[in-house]
Amino acid sequence: MDAVLWGVLPYVTAAVLIGGLVWRYKYDQFGWTTRSTQLYESKLLRIASPLFHYALFGVLAGHLVGLFIPKAWTNVVVSPDTYHAIALYVGGLAGLATLVGIAMLIYRRRTTGPVFMATTANDKFMYVVLAGAIILGIFATATGGSYPDGHHHDYRDTVSVWFRSLLIFQPNIEAMAASTWQFKLHIVVAFGLFMILPFTRLVHAFTVPLHYLFRPYVVYRTRDGLPANKPFGNRKSGWAPVGTPDRQRRG
Repeated sequence: MDAVLWGVLPYVTAAVLIGGLVWRYKYDQFGWTTRSTQLYESKLLRIASPLFHYALFGVLAGHLVGLFIPKAWTNVVVSPDTYHAIALYVGGLAGLATLVGIAMLIYRRRTTGPVFMATTANDKFMYVVLAGAIILGIFATATGGSYPDGHHHDYRDTVSVWFRSLLIFQPNIEAMAASTWQFKLHIVVAFGLFMILPFTRLVHAFTVPLHYLFRPYVVYRTRDGLPANKPFGNRKSGWAPVGTPDRQRRG
C-alpha cells in the first residue's frame, strides 16, 4: 500500500492534473472561468474572497519553503525550535484565515438564493474536498509533531525528503511511510484536490493575465463633440476615421 500511495499515486495525480488542464484548455476555453457571482451578492464576497485568497498565498508560501528547502539549509538561518514555532503559529494563523475565508464563501453560497441556484454539484463536491484539505492541513500542523509513542516527528525528515525525491523520479517511499497518519491523510486528500482541479472552477488558479502587460491601448473617441441631448436623427455618424476628407470638412 505504501508503494501505491507514495510511489505511484503522486505521478498519477500529476498526469491527471496536467492532462486535465490540457484537455480543458483545448475543448472548454469558454468554461475556463470562476463563474463569478459578484452581481448576485458583493458585500460578503468583498471580505471573504480577499481573505481566502491572500491567506491561501501565505499557506502556499509556507508549503514551498517546507517542502523545497532542505532542513540543513533552514537550520543555518534559524534554529529548529524557531522554525517549528514559525511553522506552528504563522502557518497556523494563515491556515485559520484560509479556513475562515472559505467558510464565509460557503455560507454566502448557501444563504444567498441566486448564488445557491448557480451552484452546481461539481461546485459542492469541490468545496468539500477543498475544505477537507485545509482542515486536515491545520490538524496535521497542530497534532502531527509527534508519534503515538511520544517521539518527536519532524516533517522535514519525512514528507519533505519524500517530496523532493519525487522531483527526480526516485520516490523515497520509506521516508513518507515514516511520517504520521495526520500528514498522510492530508496528502491523500490533497492528491484528490489536485486531480479534480482541472475540472472545476478552481482551474482559474492557472490563469495569469500576462497579456494585459503587452496588449495595445484601448482608444476611446467622442462623438465629434455633439451635445448628448441633440436629436438622434440630426446627428452624423461618429465612426468616420480620423484624418479623412469627410472628417476634415466637418472640422
